[in-house]
Amino acid sequence: MDEIVQKAGVLVEALPYIKKFRGKEVLIKYGGAAMDDENNRLNVLQDLVFMNYVGIKPILIHGGGPAITAALKIAGVESKFIDGLRVTDQTTIEVVVDTLGEINKNIVHDLNHLGARAIGLGHGNEILIVKKLSKPADVGFVGEVIDVNTKPIKEITDYGIIPVIYTIGLDEQGQLYNVNADEAAAKIAGAVGVQKMIVLTNVRGVLRNGQNPASLISSCSAEEINTMIKSGTIAGGMIPKVKACVTALNTGVRKAHIIDGRMPHSLLLEIFTDKGIGTEITP
Repeated sequence: MDEIVQKAGVLVEALPYIKKFRGKEVLIKYGGAAMDDENNRLNVLQDLVFMNYVGIKPILIHGGGPAITAALKIAGVESKFIDGLRVTDQTTIEVVVDTLGEINKNIVHDLNHLGARAIGLGHGNEILIVKKLSKPADVGFVGEVIDVNTKPIKEITDYGIIPVIYTIGLDEQGQLYNVNADEAAAKIAGAVGVQKMIVLTNVRGVLRNGQNPASLISSCSAEEINTMIKSGTIAGGMIPKVKACVTALNTGVRKAHIIDGRMPHSLLLEIFTDKGIGTEITP
């Protein structure tokens, strides 16, 4: 009986958050290590379906770095990176587009199978308008987002459908470009005006000591994030994630979160509980 009462308490705790976010968009950036494990993947998709059923409007942005690397290896193309950016020649961009399209199709299929309504969006919907990224070095067909076409996204969320977006952009001439998924998520979050942006990754959140998971920072400001980058507290692969969060906040998003996508039902724990589980970043 105590277990049943405890479950009821969880639902009661979630109620004010359901009321707060019902009818509002929440953007989730999903990729990398958080996508690799099938059980973790199922938990994430179930969380999205739950959000959809209680009237929240999730927008899913996904990458696919490990899958792209594997596909390039099969195609006989060596993966090269400069400052964390994948060097993308014509052969590579073709593999990237095909791989992300396949990942997108599978996510949409699974969300629909779990009971939600989902539609995949990509370069054919002309969401990300980009220019060629020229700094810090020429990395080929890698784009910097200069504009976001929100119409295809809003048309879907207005009908309670989950948009599942892969991050290939087009320039004014129609050339396809690979776009960093963290950057794309931030720009889309700001353009749509979502309530929250949540980045799913493979660490607990922002840590004061990168070697100590217990040093999690549960809440901080964008200014504190910039200070920690300068001091070296935040380093490596976490930098583009926190910078994406700051970009989103600077364009009007109220809160950004970095959470461990490997934890079962991490999205539900972060959105619908009082304490949350990761790092919350505020303006």
